[in-house]
Amino acid sequence: MHEISIKAEEIFYLGTFAVTNSLLLAIITVLLFLIVAVWMRGRILMIPGKLQSIFELLIESGLDVMDSVLGSRKLSERHLPLIGTIFLFIMISNWLGLLPIVGSVGIETMDHGYHTFTPLFRAPAADLNFTVVIAMISVVAIQVLGVTAMGFFKHFSKYFTLKNPILTFVGLLEFVGEFVKIVSFSFRLFGNVFAGEVLLIIIGFLVPYILPLPFLFLEVFVGFIQAFIFAMLTLVFVAMAVRTDAAH
Repeated sequence: MHEISIKAEEIFYLGTFAVTNSLLLAIITVLLFLIVAVWMRGRILMIPGKLQSIFELLIESGLDVMDSVLGSRKLSERHLPLIGTIFLFIMISNWLGLLPIVGSVGIETMDHGYHTFTPLFRAPAADLNFTVVIAMISVVAIQVLGVTAMGFFKHFSKYFTLKNPILTFVGLLEFVGEFVKIVSFSFRLFGNVFAGEVLLIIIGFLVPYILPLPFLFLEVFVGFIQAFIFAMLTLVFVAMAVRTDAAH
């Protein structure tokens, strides 16, 4: 069993930029999205076939869930690209991280007389850098959407106001809370995915055949749930930012 590292391992360098195993799998996920998008672009029909009907049903179900939070189909359709992209990107990258080649295919080198094994692939969400970045994207997008919907001064007036000392204090707490969201989002996703990856490595090393299967199916479910939670939390905060009745 190779050494378990919290830090993503460097695979190669582009100049001074280190490409890690988690970044490599994240790039593969993006390329997979691009290939599917280009393939489907020319195959969308007015009268859908079976595959298109399935995708339309899934999108409609997603919009129904968003309607329950945003209260408007128009708002749901407007913000579906953000919420849907976050959900699909996290879920697919989590599932790709469960493939047999992840953790088992890598580069073996000699370091001071000892054999070291560096996995070629690693689940992106098992790297704290990935989860922090995607959490920052989510929080920044929430603020941008809030400014777009209500205007700069009206949006930020809920954080900075001089109406009375209590509202001033509460507003500052809410502003600090925006930065806390980044920590909460990133560590929740990282902790669950990294723990699942470590569990599969240990179980696979101790009992390499039948026993890991239930844990593998459990991690498939966990990958979906973590993506759903991240997307739903983003959706709730977007609703609070863009809806006038939820601004205060």
